[in-house]
Amino acid sequence: MSSTSKMSSRERIENLLDDNSFVEIGSLVRARNTDFNMAEKETPADGVVTGYGLINGEMVYVYSQDKAVLGGSIGEMHAKKIVNIYDMALKMGAPVIGLVDCAGLRLEEATDALNAFGEIYLKQSLASGVIPQITAVFGNCGGGLAVVSQLSDFVLMEDSAKLFVNSPNVIDGNYTEKCDSASAKFQSEEAGNVDYTGEEADVLAKIRDLVGMLPANCEDTFGYEDCTDDLNRACTGIDSSVDDVQTMIQMVADNGIFFETKKDYATDMVTGLIKLNGNTVGVVANNADLLTSKGAVKAAEFVNLCDAFSIPVVSFTNVTGYDTTMCEEKKLAKATAKLTYAFANATTPKVNVITANAIGSAYVVMNSKSIGADMVYAWSDAKIGMMNAESAAKIIYADEIAKADNANEMISNKADEYNKLQLSVDSAAARGYVDTIIEPEDTRKYLIGAVEMLLTKREERPAKKHGTV
Repeated sequence: MSSTSKMSSRERIENLLDDNSFVEIGSLVRARNTDFNMAEKETPADGVVTGYGLINGEMVYVYSQDKAVLGGSIGEMHAKKIVNIYDMALKMGAPVIGLVDCAGLRLEEATDALNAFGEIYLKQSLASGVIPQITAVFGNCGGGLAVVSQLSDFVLMEDSAKLFVNSPNVIDGNYTEKCDSASAKFQSEEAGNVDYTGEEADVLAKIRDLVGMLPANCEDTFGYEDCTDDLNRACTGIDSSVDDVQTMIQMVADNGIFFETKKDYATDMVTGLIKLNGNTVGVVANNADLLTSKGAVKAAEFVNLCDAFSIPVVSFTNVTGYDTTMCEEKKLAKATAKLTYAFANATTPKVNVITANAIGSAYVVMNSKSIGADMVYAWSDAKIGMMNAESAAKIIYADEIAKADNANEMISNKADEYNKLQLSVDSAAARGYVDTIIEPEDTRKYLIGAVEMLLTKREERPAKKHGTV
């Protein structure tokens, strides 16, 4: 597969970083392997440009693979340069950005190249949750290098780039024309491995936006970023966006800015980053009545990311149950357990807004008070309970309904009674499961107040090495 990206490795760095801020490290490094006449080949910088620079004045470390040098393939010295950048980033507490365009392992270096891959994997694993890691794929990212992308916190792809462990044509029963499993479309929509796809320049611009949303490291307190939006701005008409949560999220966010993650995957769940009064906040929101396994895992991974960097999480809950298909039944229990654990285990500030329906155990796992939400708000017309009123009435009063002359009228009456006693937001608030009932247009100011109040939150967990869910 040939790369169709247009910029050189250095041009990508220049377009990514602030003007004249890049400082290269290791420009004189060359391959040292001599097998297969390698000594006679020119390998400037050993196929990867590494260094540091600024994005909006904030320091980042970057490596950019050069396909013009042995296809950008990874060998011993190539990997050592990347590992060195990670070592420096960990010492200084700054993000690492990888710009990938690679032919894979350098065959001429055999076990040296394999060991090189392992050294990168180890360093990424140690850096996980300590500093943000961003990988952008502009050409090929195949075989073992695909693992490098997935060890990162965020993955972006240029539209014509390729990301794969196995090339589509070597998968039994498949070929590129049938299903290009290496394509950006497949990896973003079907596999859920990619957060954003777009043109090369758009990907670089998106990385800049993302860095502006993230802390430099897990101990970074962000500092205070001035908010130019009205803190008391009313979100007029937000209640009409219950079924369009991206719009709802933009309405509460500072200046309407929302960085959505994995936008094309598991669209029943929406995740991403916003600012509230200048503070970065992670958002998890139901975008469908039924919770799916993919949506649950997508949300769980995002909550874990936010917790690692102490980013507050705001959830918008609107769910009536679980997806009911045989395929989903195979995965739902484990996937839902992952989501439950992610919310319950997270010690970062957690705020929940119930916008419409919060029904059954699917509601419980969506950042409810019972699994650790610090603050729970509910819109005034929200429904919170075990099941919908009509179904509950049919079960509770089954004998009476069977004997009634007008069963439908009795079901209606009993449903109204159940609604008042067990399904209303007032009933949940009376039991302390909802902290405050709010009007939808006041959502933004309540969220800002809650996040500000919770920024100094400290919470301990039982001593253990790590959980197993």
